[in-house]
Amino acid sequence: MNFLKTGSLVLFSLFGAQGKAQSDTTNTKSYADQVMIRVNLDTNIENYVFSAGEGKNAFEMDLSINNKTKTSFSVDYRIISATISFAPRFLDGNNDDEMKGESSYTDFSFRFFPGRFIQNVYYKNVSGFYVENMKDLSPEWQEGRDPYIQFPDLRVQTFGGSTSYILNKNFSARSIYTQGEWQYKSGGSWVPFVDYDLTIFRNKIDGVKSKETQYNIGGNIGYFYNWVIGKNVNISPYLAAGIGGKFSSYRDLDNGGSKENAQYATIRMQGGLHIGYNTDRFLFGGKMNFKTYAYDQKENQTVENNNLYGLLYIGYRFAPPKVVKNTYDKIQKKIPVL
Repeated sequence: MNFLKTGSLVLFSLFGAQGKAQSDTTNTKSYADQVMIRVNLDTNIENYVFSAGEGKNAFEMDLSINNKTKTSFSVDYRIISATISFAPRFLDGNNDDEMKGESSYTDFSFRFFPGRFIQNVYYKNVSGFYVENMKDLSPEWQEGRDPYIQFPDLRVQTFGGSTSYILNKNFSARSIYTQGEWQYKSGGSWVPFVDYDLTIFRNKIDGVKSKETQYNIGGNIGYFYNWVIGKNVNISPYLAAGIGGKFSSYRDLDNGGSKENAQYATIRMQGGLHIGYNTDRFLFGGKMNFKTYAYDQKENQTVENNNLYGLLYIGYRFAPPKVVKNTYDKIQKKIPVL
């Protein structure tokens, strides 16, 4: 217990000391003293690819959700950035229930920027999948005429996070992630980071319930570059790769509750491109990101989790109401990390 307390105090002291450096520098302009609100519209493609065999015996099944567009609302103040996302039913591509079944998508995320650290935590809840590559599995299948194979009871819940560190002190990660700063000069940085999550799969097929719990952790290294064009435009690409481990526990809930444990080595890659326009009050832009990881489940069997999305955002900054500033200051006295 003493060890945990000491470790927690050291971590909070480090973050607290780093967190005080949220101000203008020779290379960045900070908007930490402003409240920023953003509305985002993005295409979320969450799918799982299962492949088995080789050559003529190769088999691949692509599971996807029937929600291709989601909206999110973000609020930023000081070193905190919070976002809530959901998939509205009225948007085109989110309501083809007759052919693809009903899906739902919700996530919450919080991102902290204590100095050169980036700490992200999130929760995601996805349910209702269908087999997207029906033509590959059944050549006679016709789009628009035949329904997709559906897994309406497949639900995936994820609790996750990541911890990053910016090696170049003159590089502004906030200018890319949340537009909480503006970087005056072009420059980049190597960014090592660790990501981790707990994912729970629940499903029911022919009345038989199953549950699988997965723990994932990975070490990654990426390079981020911020190309500043004039006073208001920036273009920011990045690419990262890493390796990790997956620890899985599967249980058939209706057949004696037998439990199977497994461990896998994973490889992962992610990248993206951000283009933005920024003023002291208004900002807007777009992003394209991808993230994928894969692991060999058995001999000649590979599972991939792919996430690809484009995002459009528009935002506005304003001075914080007194009640917001005073409340934050009071909380900060009790929680120095803020």
